This record gives sequence, structure tokens and C-alpha cells, in this order.
Amino acid sequence: MTGRRMVWQALSLALLLAAWQVAALAAPTATLPPPGLVLAALAKAAVQGDLLHHLTITLARVAVSFALALSVGSALGIALGRVAVLDRLFDGWVVFFLNLPALVTAILCFVWFGLSEGAALAAVALNKIPSVVVTLREGARTLDPGYADMARIYRLGRRKTLRHVVLPQLAPYLMVAARSGLALIWKIVLVVELLGRSDGIGFKLHLFFQGFDVTGILAYSLAFILVIQAIELGLLAPIERKAAQWRD
Repeated sequence: MTGRRMVWQALSLALLLAAWQVAALAAPTATLPPPGLVLAALAKAAVQGDLLHHLTITLARVAVSFALALSVGSALGIALGRVAVLDRLFDGWVVFFLNLPALVTAILCFVWFGLSEGAALAAVALNKIPSVVVTLREGARTLDPGYADMARIYRLGRRKTLRHVVLPQLAPYLMVAARSGLALIWKIVLVVELLGRSDGIGFKLHLFFQGFDVTGILAYSLAFILVIQAIELGLLAPIERKAAQWRD
């Protein structure tokens, strides 16, 4: 991230905090606590260890679900994008699952497979796979046949062709799927935890909701948003820059 962009990001954050503070002054504290009160609750939960415990569990679920959705969805998307018969045959499936609400998927997984960790992870992954399929299918359709011909001429083989020809061209689509996937998956994980798990950030938010604890809701939500933003800036953004170097 460049220095100028960092300045604008800091200015934007300061503006958000100022707007939050003004809104908190006009509303009851129980309804909208000020930023200082939320940060104090966040620090207290972090010191006590409760926040770290539930945050770690939720992040683990996000990581596993993200890996499953991205790997399975990418493989299916590339296959549909390169084989017309498969695309025509399963396009209806993609549309159906793409429009199936996450809440319905979560409820059905818990009903069919019980309130287990596997059911929770399956519900999250199944909700994201269709959108990954759509993104990678479009990317596979735009692959330059000239590069494929060159790979055949030089006899690179399937593995080297995939690594040096196909994946570099698909890198922008993979990053779109990864970014949108991360943004969607952590939200679905919270819903799944709220419905059928006894730990995690979603579980804690459910407890805070039952106690009308807005400060706790905002504190735990803020902690998770900060972690996801750190993953975006510290992991996804550098990977995207490195993947785009082949175009230079």
C-alpha cells in the first residue's frame, strides 16, 4: 500500500469514527455506545482471553471453508468453462445453488447431519462454491488459445502448462473469487455459529443479542473486521501483486 493511499485510508477511518461519535451523542448509550466504550470492551475481552478463544475458532472455520470453496469451485469452474457439454449440462445446477439462501443451506445441513462441525463447514462451503464456479468459468472461457498452442509446441506437459500458462491467466479471476469469498464466507460462518455452534464469534453475538448488549456486539464485530482487513492487506494484496508480475 502506497503512502498516499495509507493517508486516505486513515482519513476515511477518522471520518467514520467522528460520525460514529456524533451519532452516539444523539442516541442513548445502550442503543449506540461511543467508540471509546466499545474499544474499552474490546480491550477487556482481549485481556481476559475470551475474545482470542472465540476469534481463533471462527478464523479456523473461515480458513477451512474458504479452502474447500476455492479449491472445489475453481476446479468445477475451469471444467465448465473449458468443456461446453459440461457447461450446458450443469448450468442449471449452478443457477439453482447460486440462488439458494445461505440460511436455508445452513438449516438443512444441521437437520440432515446434526449440529456437528462437519455440517457447519459444509454449509459454509456449499454457499460459496457456486459463485467461485461462475467466476472461474468466465475466466476459463477467456484463456488465450495462442498460449496453449505454444505450450504444445514446446511440449510443456499438463502440469507445467497448468502452472505456467493457465494459472497466470486465471490469476485475476482467482483473486476476485478469493476476495469475494473471504468477504462472504466469514459472514456465513457467523450465521452458522449463531444457529448451531456453542463457540465462535457468531455464538458470542447471539449471547450479546439475548442480553441486549450492543457494546459487546460492536466490540466482537469490530475485532473480527480488523482481523479480516489485516488478512486482506497482509496476505491477499501481496499475492495479487505477485500474480500480476507476469504481465509486466
